[in-house]
Amino acid sequence: MPHIPEQKLNELYNTKKISVPEISNLLGCSENKVNYWLKKYHIKKRSISEAIYIKRNPKGDPFLFKKPSNMDEAFLFGMGLGLYWGEGTKSNKVSVRLGNTNPELIKKFLEFLFRIYGIKKEKLRFGLQIFSDMKAREAQNYWVKKLNVPASLFQKVIITPARGLGNYRNKTKFGVLTIYYHNKKLRDLICSELEKL
Repeated sequence: MPHIPEQKLNELYNTKKISVPEISNLLGCSENKVNYWLKKYHIKKRSISEAIYIKRNPKGDPFLFKKPSNMDEAFLFGMGLGLYWGEGTKSNKVSVRLGNTNPELIKKFLEFLFRIYGIKKEKLRFGLQIFSDMKAREAQNYWVKKLNVPASLFQKVIITPARGLGNYRNKTKFGVLTIYYHNKKLRDLICSELEKL
């Protein structure tokens, strides 16, 4: 089988993150040949989820971790982790999700995502769940204004049948807002920080 130099293959596959089919097209050979030399050189192949992640993020991670450099950032980092620990959805393996009725809590978690992980606001999505006796447009407008985000980032409002009154019902006057940031790698990084605690 014609030789593919190890350094070239390593550069294409690991440094430039080019896929096996793309390498085969680039070199004018079969995918079997590329796979043969990957195995021969003991170059570990990416998992399907890693390959999908790279395809969806061809320019690299859409976030950049900023190590806290002062007490304010260290406090924000700790608070963000605490909020995710207490209010986040850890069972979802592919995205960062956190829901609450308190706009100040939501804003603090957003600040954590923006300042510590450098995510872009336009990459966020918001879900809103309200009771049937609430006005969907009014509730969404409340959150849009409180969080200073465009309505276009909101998914369809979920409406739950209203059930009686009470303390919890009073707290959910404008529904439960959930932040969604679809990035498995960021979700795993935050969860790994929690495991260190």
